[in-house]
Amino acid sequence: MPQDMPPSGGYEPVQYRRNLPVRGFRPAYYLVAVGAVMTYGFYRYGQGIREQNELAREKMWSRIYLIPLLQAEEDRDLVRRTLASRAMEKELLGAETKVYNSDRFVRPTYAVTPSNVTK
Repeated sequence: MPQDMPPSGGYEPVQYRRNLPVRGFRPAYYLVAVGAVMTYGFYRYGQGIREQNELAREKMWSRIYLIPLLQAEEDRDLVRRTLASRAMEKELLGAETKVYNSDRFVRPTYAVTPSNVTK
């Protein structure tokens, strides 16, 4: 009985892997796409920071420019309150009284209290 021999040229290779079709793009394309999206995001983020800084600068300068106006309003209100206080004092006491021993102006401090608080 003759021994079985391999066919001439050998056996076909044994298929031990599944031959599945490749799905999607190559990984390099995904990497490029993610890099492009991140670059655009960082660009827009930088623009946002610049805009925030510009708005903060504008806000600061607008407040600086408003300081003289607000100070003048406060001074006018102080003069009005002082004159009203003197007039009320003169009406109640019949004469003006001096609280301090000097003629130097002392800025009064007013505590704002709600009108609905009972004593």
